[in-house]
Amino acid sequence: MMEGETASRYCWPMKGTQLSSAGESSLLFGNPAGRLRGGLLVLVLALTANGRALAEQSGTSRVDAIHDHLRKAAGYLKANDTNSAVKEFETVLSLDPGNLEANADLGVTAFFRGDYPRASEYLGKALAVEPSLVKAQALLGMCERRLGQRSAQARLEQAFPKLKEKNLQVEVGLELANLYYQQGSLDRAAAVMRSLVDLDPDNVEVLFMTQRVYSDLANDTLNKLAILAPGSARMEQLIAQRLVNEGNLKEATEHYRKALEINPRVPGVHHELAEAIFASAPDDVKSQAEAEKELETAVKLDGANSRIECAFARIASRRGDLDGAYAHYSRAFDLNPGDAEAQGGLGRLLAIQEKFQEAAKYLRLAVRSDPLNDETHYRLASVCRRLQLKDEAEKEFRLSREIKQARERLGELYWQMNRKPPVQEDHAPAAIP
Repeated sequence: MMEGETASRYCWPMKGTQLSSAGESSLLFGNPAGRLRGGLLVLVLALTANGRALAEQSGTSRVDAIHDHLRKAAGYLKANDTNSAVKEFETVLSLDPGNLEANADLGVTAFFRGDYPRASEYLGKALAVEPSLVKAQALLGMCERRLGQRSAQARLEQAFPKLKEKNLQVEVGLELANLYYQQGSLDRAAAVMRSLVDLDPDNVEVLFMTQRVYSDLANDTLNKLAILAPGSARMEQLIAQRLVNEGNLKEATEHYRKALEINPRVPGVHHELAEAIFASAPDDVKSQAEAEKELETAVKLDGANSRIECAFARIASRRGDLDGAYAHYSRAFDLNPGDAEAQGGLGRLLAIQEKFQEAAKYLRLAVRSDPLNDETHYRLASVCRRLQLKDEAEKEFRLSREIKQARERLGELYWQMNRKPPVQEDHAPAAIP
């Protein structure tokens, strides 16, 4: 281990003569070479109670000598002196070439130094003694992948689902997903990335790889659709959706209409067309009426759902029909209690009515459902201030400012990528009387 680094202990089962009461040795995790993402991941073996004695030492056995070198190695590791520890483990191997602990530790050290051939050799010897060492399997799989060996895939696939330590599982998962991605197996890569997002949702490397895989999957399916059904309603719908994401609502509306000309009953299009019409001119009475008509058709064809009810509520709010908006948000909440827009809409309207206790209940639900909505945090802060909840109000005001600043930075990133930010729904905070 390098100087200044810490380690945490993991059990490593072993075979052979046992001198300790516990009958097991340990693995220490850290990151001396800084090679693995997501934290410390250095594996080193601590003192065990196994060994044979040196014949040269008067009055001692080879077991005791090996025990002594392992003890010294553990001390050096504790002092962050990796080089001295390696020398002790090499001495152990000169006395006992098949020693599990020394082979495993030297394999780990070689891995972090980037010496993958030697790491593979040592880890392979350790696994020959104890094949069930999942962590050693994982590291050996990563070595083999970096050496271009075909055996890497099977080894990584075997180790990945069995790993318990988060950092190591994330690292092995990324190796496996990259392997699948390079092979063009996007479905298999996506399956791994879904599990990694669940495991570590804020990991930058995980998010990057997930976006890359999903983007390629989306492009792949779009290309297939363009080849198989270039003039279909679904193709027109996909074009419209991309135009909406780019902020081009006028052209998006035209493609939605083309989709309906091809198939007036294609699911989802009437609702999406309504959203595009309303978003393009939310204060225009004609646009409101046209969007409402499309929503009514969507309900007849696709059935009611919380998203459609929220769209009705937004139109009603723009007209100043707060009772109608409340009724639609209530209906949306009944259909889906987890809908963040329905929660936030009810909270906003209750706050306008000065029903602050009820408003706070729904707004708290909304910030849990959509924690990155700065306007909902702002509304909750305002309500908490009315309820004399000073600490909560200050916290929510702070979150609102921080998230708003982050969104502004995101807009700048979209601009740098020559993309327009996705269309944001109008959620301007209403003044609380």
